Amino acid sequence: MKKIEVKDMKISKNTTLEELSKIYFDSGGFTSKKVGVAKKVMEKMFEEKECIKILSFPAAIISTGTRGIIKDLIKEKKFDLVMTTCGTLDHDFARIYEKYLHGSFDADDKKLHQEKVHRLGNIFIPMEAYGEIIEEKLQPILKEIYDSGRKELATYELVWEIGKRLKDENSIIYWSYKNKIPLIIPGITDGAFGLQLTIFMQTHKDFRVDVFKDEQFLVDKLFSAGKTGALMIGGGISKHHVIWWNQFKGGLDYAVYITTAPEWDGSLSGAKIKEGISWGKVRENASFVTVEGEATIILPLIIGPFL
Repeated sequence: MKKIEVKDMKISKNTTLEELSKIYFDSGGFTSKKVGVAKKVMEKMFEEKECIKILSFPAAIISTGTRGIIKDLIKEKKFDLVMTTCGTLDHDFARIYEKYLHGSFDADDKKLHQEKVHRLGNIFIPMEAYGEIIEEKLQPILKEIYDSGRKELATYELVWEIGKRLKDENSIIYWSYKNKIPLIIPGITDGAFGLQLTIFMQTHKDFRVDVFKDEQFLVDKLFSAGKTGALMIGGGISKHHVIWWNQFKGGLDYAVYITTAPEWDGSLSGAKIKEGISWGKVRENASFVTVEGEATIILPLIIGPFL
């Protein structure tokens, strides 16, 4: 056993995120050490020029200020590919036009319903700032895309077509288009965007969003990949789509997973990265770590030094 001394933390008001990640690594425990390890894994991954870098996350964090970090990661081209959920499009698009508000986990949900306010954790989303504004702004964009002759699109192509028509540099959709970073949404029907697509298709029968075009893109991108790495925030379909496709090229070489889910229920969200080794979704000699914690706190500590 290699003997490494546990060092006491010493921080001040002048401590940088870069310095803090090293302090965490040297502290020896408990989650702080994992945050420090995660930063080192990310550092190795970013240094690999030929490594395909994948970012995955669920929609909920896009309702919060963490949207800004995700946007900057795409703006600065830190990742080559993004896996996420339909709600990411919902929240990112809606917040271009309307404001989300600070709320409370302890709010009276019956009262909020009567006041036409949706609650997402401790974020308040006025009804007019979600479904209504998405329908108002998205339907004309879909018509414009259709009239341009684009009638059969992968989800990432749809995102690019929408991003092309947006002018907001705070938008994830905009920067996905601007930097041609594919934003793949395997569950595209599960949200307000999915509803608007369904409504549009009622009167435009030859308009299609083809998820199998996304899958073919992943086949072409990952099967021939040398090395791959992923930062996975939360579980569900976003995480699974990353690790599922990576098993066919021998597994991820680098992986950082941030989760609040417990392992003992057998869920994919609770499964630690090391479980993926048994499936071939992560290489046996991969650099990886699972960090238990809430992403709006953990993510800035891990990724901040790279922005």
